[in-house]
Amino acid sequence: MSDLDYTGQTRAQRLRSWILSEMLRGAGYAAAVVLAIGLILGAIRVVAWFLPEDSQNAPPPMPFSQVLPEAETRLG
Repeated sequence: MSDLDYTGQTRAQRLRSWILSEMLRGAGYAAAVVLAIGLILGAIRVVAWFLPEDSQNAPPPMPFSQVLPEAETRLG
């Protein structure tokens, strides 16, 4: 009896094929996640285009969310 299965592959070739298919499946999942993140960011950008110009240049609604300049000290 030979080591070949019905596809004509040895055990080592079948293992390599399985490993390759698993890596390609993982790459497909990663590509889907990256594409989904890109679509979400694109949707946010499209919504921002429809906002009025004043809302894009207005100060933030919370006073503590602005970056404040450093206070001058007499130590240096």
